[in-house]
Amino acid sequence: MQQRNTTFFALIIGTLALLAAPATLQAADAGATRKAFTPDDLVRLNRLSDPEVSPDGRYVAYTLRETDIDANRGRTDIWLLDLNDATKTARRVTQHAANDSTPRWAADGRGFFFLSTRSGSSQIWYIALAGGEAQQVTDLPLDVGSFKVSPQGDRLALTLEVFPDCADLKCSVERIAARAKEKASGKTYDQLFVRHWDTWVDGTISTLFSVALKQTDARGLRAETPVNVSGKIVGHVPSKPSGGDEDYTFSPDGSRLVWSARLADRSEPWSTNFDLYEAAADGSGTPRNLTEANKAWDAQPVFLANGDLAWLAMSRPGFEADRFALMVREAASGKVRALAADWDRSIGHLATTFDRKRLLVTTDDVGQVALFEVDPASDQRKRLVGRGQVAEFAPARSGIVVAWASLAAPADLFLATSEAREPQRLTDVNRKILGERAMSEFEQFSFAGAEGATVYGYVMKPYGYVPGKKFPIAFVVHGGPQVSFQNQWSWRWNSQTFAGAGYGVVFIDFHGSPGYGQKFTDSISGDWGGKPFVDLQKGLEAAVAKYDFLDGTRACSLGASYGGFMQTWIAGQWPDRFKCIVNHAGIFDQRTMYYTTEELWFTEWENGGPYYAVPANHEKFNPADHVTKWKTPMLVTHGALDFRVPYTQGLGTFTALQRRGIESRLVVFPDENHWILKPANSLQWHREVLQWLDKHLR
Repeated sequence: MQQRNTTFFALIIGTLALLAAPATLQAADAGATRKAFTPDDLVRLNRLSDPEVSPDGRYVAYTLRETDIDANRGRTDIWLLDLNDATKTARRVTQHAANDSTPRWAADGRGFFFLSTRSGSSQIWYIALAGGEAQQVTDLPLDVGSFKVSPQGDRLALTLEVFPDCADLKCSVERIAARAKEKASGKTYDQLFVRHWDTWVDGTISTLFSVALKQTDARGLRAETPVNVSGKIVGHVPSKPSGGDEDYTFSPDGSRLVWSARLADRSEPWSTNFDLYEAAADGSGTPRNLTEANKAWDAQPVFLANGDLAWLAMSRPGFEADRFALMVREAASGKVRALAADWDRSIGHLATTFDRKRLLVTTDDVGQVALFEVDPASDQRKRLVGRGQVAEFAPARSGIVVAWASLAAPADLFLATSEAREPQRLTDVNRKILGERAMSEFEQFSFAGAEGATVYGYVMKPYGYVPGKKFPIAFVVHGGPQVSFQNQWSWRWNSQTFAGAGYGVVFIDFHGSPGYGQKFTDSISGDWGGKPFVDLQKGLEAAVAKYDFLDGTRACSLGASYGGFMQTWIAGQWPDRFKCIVNHAGIFDQRTMYYTTEELWFTEWENGGPYYAVPANHEKFNPADHVTKWKTPMLVTHGALDFRVPYTQGLGTFTALQRRGIESRLVVFPDENHWILKPANSLQWHREVLQWLDKHLR
């Protein structure tokens, strides 16, 4: 092996010391003393999310998901940590066979509201810190999707799936019940969307409501009748398929609600024109559009203490991976201005500091997900956490509580302060499993990629590493394509599972990845098989040259979504490089992809327009045109409920392989979407993938 790189070991030692429990620190011979990390471990790990700090800054509540292997599902409860407790001992606050999640503090800090399915549907409940049983606050005939508490604590904003032409909830409930009784199963449509993500559209819209809270002697807090805040503004709140309560917020005095929505009209499937709307929180009056002038995406509204409104805004309509810039609308004058306009980063999540005077943002930043503070008055920004992945965060009086992860460990809570050099660990939710596993070391490296640009990637050592020995390579290509395989934990494409199986893992942030400037992100559009492909070629070559434990003659390429497209592209353009290929949910034929996917804005932007208008653009990088060059054995996996990249793309890939007589295997999951989520299915997927690699690389 090459001489050890001091930067490499500084990164590894620092990252593991911060992001892993002391019991998980890996010694030089840890492979001989601790077990390898396996897919079974990945499935069984606890998943921490959604930290929320109490109004007095003392407590943090969070959701913890535990895997019920027997039931083949995850179960969530809410835990509580006292930040003043020197022992940092968290306690489980809710424990029920149903799912409890989404803790949101009451304004007085004496307890918190949460979502639970314990009544048979998703409703809002309340539990007091002083103890006692949880109280059901809403008892609505429809599931509550998300909610938020007003600053005064007298009102809740919540979202329900209703038919937009219904005047009340009763109408929606009766229509749903009537449809369920129909013997005919045909669905009729007059416009797109017909289906979205993994669901056939049924005509309901996730709509913003608010309810007043009242105190009753016998039953505690109860919600009154919900009122529709959105009025005639028909658009999903939160946004589909993965939005949350960051899409709406109360004003500081609780009198108004501001939310982000895109009109659910005929143009919805090819539009990214989300606007911010404002209306009275009690449902009176008419909503007004605050960002009508911007035809691109406006999102994540938050109010500062002085009443100024901040939000994120893109500038190019139709481009979902445009730079999210930071905007502020002054309460006194109505003037709108951009903050940090010179900052060439796209913001991922926006919130305020504990005193609500400054802004907190996360952003991809050269292979990390960093946390910054931005001062609206001076327009100055300060990096608070620069390494690893700040997956979520919540401001506290004593600092910022961050859910912090890395390639070495999943998220735990840490406290970041401006005084301390390093964040302080608060939780260790996977001590038992990780304390017995050898988590593999990793290093970020760079090389000259396409057109001489500096491109970054990571290499992870295999379990059982010994100097002088060569190991086969798992070359993993990220999807998106405008996402990053960076110093973060993944629950689906987890590098530690490949390293634990004895593979050296290589992954590249090719042209199109965020965190390296918007120009670099933009560069993949219209060039899917160009510069990114060159980066992958040069990146693998650079990794093999730099790390002598990588056996360049034994490599398998793997990827999903765009990464799956790249597998079919590699099959035709680089057919002699890899011993095998793993292709999950990959694009095979650009023409049928355009006409069968649901979010058309994506493929139209990436190819410069609809297929019928610019067919040559779509065909420029069409793997289906190069099937005659294929020769590499390929494993194809797909979810039948995948409407983003329909399963027919995987079926077409397998048909081409079989007809060409190329060794191939197809694994279809009838109950999964674009992602493989159920524990048993995840284990089967990993088993199939690792067996494929073992067969061709061992």
